[in-house]
This record gives sequence, C-alpha cells and structure tokens, in this order.
Amino acid sequence: MDGFVLALWVLRLGFLALLYVFLFLVARVLVRDLRAAARGPAEPGRLVVLASPQGEPAVGASFPLDAVTSVGRDLTNTVAVDDPFTSSEHALLTFRGRVWYVEDRGSTNGTFVNGQPVTAPTAIGFGDELQIGEVRFRLDRGRA
Repeated sequence: MDGFVLALWVLRLGFLALLYVFLFLVARVLVRDLRAAARGPAEPGRLVVLASPQGEPAVGASFPLDAVTSVGRDLTNTVAVDDPFTSSEHALLTFRGRVWYVEDRGSTNGTFVNGQPVTAPTAIGFGDELQIGEVRFRLDRGRA
C-alpha cells in the first residue's frame, strides 16, 4: 500500500470521526433544550390586581401565570374577571422564549399596556401594567 492510499484512508477516518463528534454535540444540545422546556418557563410570572372598581377580583389578589394564560369574564379562562367592561375571552398572555406577550382577543373595550392600546401581540415586562376592562393588573415575577 503506497503512502497516498494510506493518507486518503486516514483522512476519511478522521472526517468520519469529526462527523460523529458533531452529531453527538448536536444531540446533547437538543436533549438539554428538551429537558429545559419540560421544566416550564424560566421566568414564571403572576398578575397582581392594582385596581378593581367592581371589587372582584379583590385589589391585591394575585394569579399565577401558565405558559398560556387566558383572561376574561368567562369562568373557563385561567384568570376570570368579573367586570362588565371585560369580554368573555378578552386577552391572552403567552410566554415565548424569555418574554411575556399579551394579545387582545377581539374585545369590545380593548386591552391596554401602560395606557397604550394593544393592537398586535405586544411584549410586556415585569412591572408593566395591564388593563382589561376597568381592572388593572401588574405583571410580577414569581408565583403567588
């Protein structure tokens, strides 16, 4: 066997070894990401009631948020708000990546973040105020 053929085989085996190392690293990253996703959101949040003219929910009450949280007057929502200015399916809060988003679900009176109307899915941060009907909430860290 001459030197050229031997060098070609060594090169092939080296390339094959690098390919297997690359595939192993990709699989390891995927497994780590899947385990992190199974643990739930990295930044759980809660909604704290700041103002409620009708008295329900009570001022100071807090509601833990899931990765997808619906807010409205209907009792099937994650956060039920007893307010005549709140639609039955008023707004939706979702946790995507590392950011909370709020979107209006076609409500009659609109959804507001820090006094600005929500017309498209809008990113919100901890400490921002969310108004649904006449009820105002603040997005806080942690669970209730």
